[in-house]
Amino acid sequence: MKIQNYVYGEWVDGKGDGAPLIDPVTGEELARASSDGVDLARALDHARSKGGPALRAMSYGERGALLGKINEVLATNRDKYADIALKNSGNTKIDAAIDIDGGTGTLFFYSRLAGKLGDAKYLADPGFERMAKDETFQGMHIWVPLHGAGIHINAFNFPSWGLWEKAAVSLLAGVPVFAKPATATCLLSYEMVRDVIEAGVVPDGALNLICGGARDLMDHLTGADAIAFTGSADTANMLRGNKNLIASSARFNAEADSLNMSLLGPDAKPGAAEFDLFVKEVSREMTVKAGQKCTAIRRAFVPTGILDDVIGALEARLAKTVTGDPRNETVRMGPLVNKAQQKVALDGIKQLSAEATVVTGGAEGFKPVDADPKMSAFVAPTLLKCTDPRAAKAVHDIEVFGPACTVMPYDGTGDAIALASRGGGSLAASVFTGDDGFANDISLGIAADHGRVLVVDEKVGDLQTGHGIVMPMCTHGGPGRAGGGEELGGTRGLRFYHQRTAIQARLDRLQTLADNAAQVTL
Repeated sequence: MKIQNYVYGEWVDGKGDGAPLIDPVTGEELARASSDGVDLARALDHARSKGGPALRAMSYGERGALLGKINEVLATNRDKYADIALKNSGNTKIDAAIDIDGGTGTLFFYSRLAGKLGDAKYLADPGFERMAKDETFQGMHIWVPLHGAGIHINAFNFPSWGLWEKAAVSLLAGVPVFAKPATATCLLSYEMVRDVIEAGVVPDGALNLICGGARDLMDHLTGADAIAFTGSADTANMLRGNKNLIASSARFNAEADSLNMSLLGPDAKPGAAEFDLFVKEVSREMTVKAGQKCTAIRRAFVPTGILDDVIGALEARLAKTVTGDPRNETVRMGPLVNKAQQKVALDGIKQLSAEATVVTGGAEGFKPVDADPKMSAFVAPTLLKCTDPRAAKAVHDIEVFGPACTVMPYDGTGDAIALASRGGGSLAASVFTGDDGFANDISLGIAADHGRVLVVDEKVGDLQTGHGIVMPMCTHGGPGRAGGGEELGGTRGLRFYHQRTAIQARLDRLQTLADNAAQVTL
């Protein structure tokens, strides 16, 4: 089977043999994908010239209804998608649900959000700005959809969520989608887009897909385009350096890998609810999707006096995690996405072990359930202990994109804040404490280095959505190493796909503009 690309309003074959898509459990080749021979300049122009005008002719409410129709198509085929997620990504049922339902859930959220924007076709900041002594002449700020394409370059770990969380915001904004999923796991993205196209629910040019390599895609950008990237920091920096991107000043949003951390408060002794919640969350973040989440916990900080207690509790919990072929109902953790990622993860663990002790896991030759270690891409859940995090470097620099986490001690609030910042900027942090004062101090202290801070105590333990789960009503992104970008966050996400323009005019003219706009503070 050879996966096609959807461009120029038609399905197009790429030339050559293409890159193989592999089952990470069996090593079986599932399909091949290629974009060679696809005219990317023409494809982008089709999105801009056909998809853009069609979407902008619709109101926000109408585009919200479009998102609802996409969601209905995807919901009908959920079982098929779960099977693909197992075969091409090695997902357990829970892993697949996070990816598939995360994508459809975001579509649903933004389809509902559109109701608040109604029949308007542009947005406006509330209020006017007085420009002169005579109040007749004033100013206002409006937001209009960009006239380019939303170019979405996604990572291998979320072929559904990565695709639809970006598409939901872009389409609602009135900007056509030009999606480039990671080739290794693009089978799910392909099947989803094919189903939506065949259902005929999107205008021509509004949804486009490239399944093979990006090739010279960045060379065909214009200043009207907006590029939303998710992946490694190295790739983000490489793309940022593209001469055409720099020359065009096209918008570029990066959500990159980061050393996310979780912290146990000094009040949370063994036996406390917050202690147990912390252990549960760290182990879950290590094993869900085999740790292949950009938000997963990589560093866990605990009070010095209970370091061994935490290590023991985590080790005992991880020992119960059955790792192997997700087709076996007893399995709770699947493989990494391919052999290349397995090697990178194992190499990273070796580097960390130079300044941390491997408590459990970490070694090659791990024997998963119902899978051949030689053909599969498994890494055992790996817990490390670093007793001197202040002198250490690798644990704050190297992210193992897999089921690995390093536990470290801290002494007091100031030390915890300083150690947290050693990650260089992260997408997410979590704090487990019943102490209100500590919770507020640590939240404010680490906020500048994190895009999101989850604070958990016994009262919200059963309500909280999870350290690594991105919710569409809150922003997602982070400073520094995490890419410096921001997406989602309800209406805040629309900002990336709109141009804010100051209009200076007679007050009654401004009032007419305001009356026809959706009033939103972005």
